[in-house]
Amino acid sequence: MTAALFALTALLWGGGALATAMQAGVTPAPWSVALRMVLAGAILFGYGRLRGVPLAIPRQDRPAVALQGLLFFAIAFISFYEAAARMPSGLAALVLSTSSLFAAVIARAALDVPISSGFVWGALCGILGLAIIFLPGVTAQGTASLAGFAWALTAAIATGAGTTVGARNQRAGLPVVSVLAWGAFVGAAASALWAIATRAPFAADFSLSYAASFLYLAVAASCITFMLYFELVSRLGPGRAAYTLALVPLVALVLSALFEHLALGWPVLAGAAAILAGNVLVLARA
Repeated sequence: MTAALFALTALLWGGGALATAMQAGVTPAPWSVALRMVLAGAILFGYGRLRGVPLAIPRQDRPAVALQGLLFFAIAFISFYEAAARMPSGLAALVLSTSSLFAAVIARAALDVPISSGFVWGALCGILGLAIIFLPGVTAQGTASLAGFAWALTAAIATGAGTTVGARNQRAGLPVVSVLAWGAFVGAAASALWAIATRAPFAADFSLSYAASFLYLAVAASCITFMLYFELVSRLGPGRAAYTLALVPLVALVLSALFEHLALGWPVLAGAAAILAGNVLVLARA
């Protein structure tokens, strides 16, 4: 059952990378995320009510739920949208998969979750893989090529941190659906404030590709995947659950090659192999 959750989560999130890239253009990233999270939150609330899940969050747990929403549903998603607008979605997803490393480190510091020497080797593999893929671009194009990478790395760090806060909320016995619903609304509000603060104009995109990708991201890659993902967190812990993101690039790279004409040359393949090997070590030894 856990293996099936891994596979389904990876498939849905892997498709989400390409869908995110399809949203780049007319509607600024913070507004796209805000709209996506409003719909996702509404669906999750409706689902919770139908299932009779308690939706109220105890007062002492509200700051942690809000922090999870800020990190996981706002900062991570906006950053990934910005990354996907600047680089092939498959490469952005590859950087995002390193969130397992950040989740393990943050969980060790915040929740006292132990890690072993295998984590060090996994981290080194991940760093090596990123260097193999991105250093040639920096050498050829200068710092301009770092923008997409920096956004993707920010998404990875925020995802790792949000995963750890999510583990704390589950340890507190909070229902996953209610945490995700409130977290999505917090993410929507934070994203809208981000848009206002950065003076991003609100512009609606009524194209078929935007509408289709929006629905996919709000329902399949948000509501369904969030519940699957945090179910894995409860079963495996934050470091190992974040490893599902190591499988996402396998899906995302194939889709990126098919639809974005990403060239799967030796730097991409060798770097991807190193990153995935590192995440395997994190999963096996965390």
